[in-house]
Amino acid sequence: MAETTTGAAMPKGFRSAEQGWPELHRIPYPPHRLPLLGDVVGASRTKPLQDSLRYARQLGPIFRRKAFANEIVFVWGADLTADMSDESRFAKHVGLGIANLRPIVGDGLFTAYNHEPNWQLAHDVLAPGFSREAMAGYHPMMLDVAGQLTDHWDRQLAAGRAVDVPGDMTKLTLETIARTGFGHDFGSFERSRPHPFVTAMVGTLSYAQRLNRVPPPLAPLLLKRASRRNDADMDVLNRTVDDIVRARRTSSGDGDLLDRMLETAHPETGERLSPENVRRQVITFLVAGHETTSGALSFALHYLSRHPEVAARARAEVDRVWGDTEAPGYDQVARLRYVRRVLDESLRLWPTAPAYAREAREDTVLAGDHPMRRGAWALVLIPMLHREPEVWGADAERFDPDRFDATAVRARPAHTFKPFGTGARACIGRQFALHEATLVLGLLLRRYELRADPEYRLRVTERLTLMPEGLRLHLERRHTAVPAARSEAPCPVRGAGE
Repeated sequence: MAETTTGAAMPKGFRSAEQGWPELHRIPYPPHRLPLLGDVVGASRTKPLQDSLRYARQLGPIFRRKAFANEIVFVWGADLTADMSDESRFAKHVGLGIANLRPIVGDGLFTAYNHEPNWQLAHDVLAPGFSREAMAGYHPMMLDVAGQLTDHWDRQLAAGRAVDVPGDMTKLTLETIARTGFGHDFGSFERSRPHPFVTAMVGTLSYAQRLNRVPPPLAPLLLKRASRRNDADMDVLNRTVDDIVRARRTSSGDGDLLDRMLETAHPETGERLSPENVRRQVITFLVAGHETTSGALSFALHYLSRHPEVAARARAEVDRVWGDTEAPGYDQVARLRYVRRVLDESLRLWPTAPAYAREAREDTVLAGDHPMRRGAWALVLIPMLHREPEVWGADAERFDPDRFDATAVRARPAHTFKPFGTGARACIGRQFALHEATLVLGLLLRRYELRADPEYRLRVTERLTLMPEGLRLHLERRHTAVPAARSEAPCPVRGAGE
């Protein structure tokens, strides 16, 4: 396993670009920059990522933006991104919205600084929870939750109503990670409104995003009410997780992620996760384990509804591979190769975790052209990397799953498809998310025809992650559909509080 940054810890706090880029003047920035204020003319307060994509198209593969005293370098060129993927010279940088989440998740896997020991401890303890054997054990519970989704969609169809795709995918993925990882049932499909945990989660993510748009000295004044709401949201997250952990301590587990957090010692050092870190890891997994996958599924369903020829090809593959098997087995999911291409192409166009930051371990020169001091960092814009014309062609904006057939993948340079981040700190749950999403797409394609609203135009909402806004689909039940999938064995789930 690659090592994290060693030696003295990097300086904390926001590090503006002028502190780490000696030749910053060579990097372009947007027109109409104002003294003291920076690049605020025409900037969007609610869609900063899409703002940055617009500037990326104008300014090229490396550029900078400034808001008040804080300046950030953005990178998306394939050669620059590949160089920043060199783990011997670069590491994950925890900053911007991610650092703003540390009050709630601290040194969890996603938000830990590289020098904090709990990252390596938790990673080594939890990595076996994503082995092939573990994944096969999660599969029956994924089927059960997917069955709840199709039951809900059947009721909506019978009532003549369109389905709320982002809302229902959020319910699905929250239930999946809660049951497989922590033996908990949030009862999402039995609720007319989102579970309080989801509402609190959205609140904390949105607050973290807002903190990026306000000068730190003014945040206590300008975000006073929002800060109080965020404190209340954090209390909801903490109480929910504390109830889940308390219930587990009084019952026997079945070897899931929570059992590993509570019972497993590091194989070499014998260390265990502290109670505080267990809480942080549970919140991390409940949030990160469902928020990004729900977005990926929502974008994929949008594109399937808009491209009936793609949906027909994917549906034919499902029918051929699964036949009339009511509950597809674990190994049958990986055989849906075209469905997986649909998912990958959706993640190419709209990676739901749309950026990651990298910092220099030591003084270096990026791609032989841009000097960087130790600790200097840049934000990699994944949607622009995934639209690099030299890699993806002049039609990079077009949805085409065949970009991910085996021949095309082998022909592309490394480090040009990064929906799960890069390096030692890339997403630990990648295979979990891909298996869940491919399974669900297969089940939905087998059961329904997806009909888009002809008036709908894709709008993307930002709350650190990306999600289609207002996406609703009409359904038609396929005459050849088999019964809703359920696992053969019952999957008891323990509940604790709201």
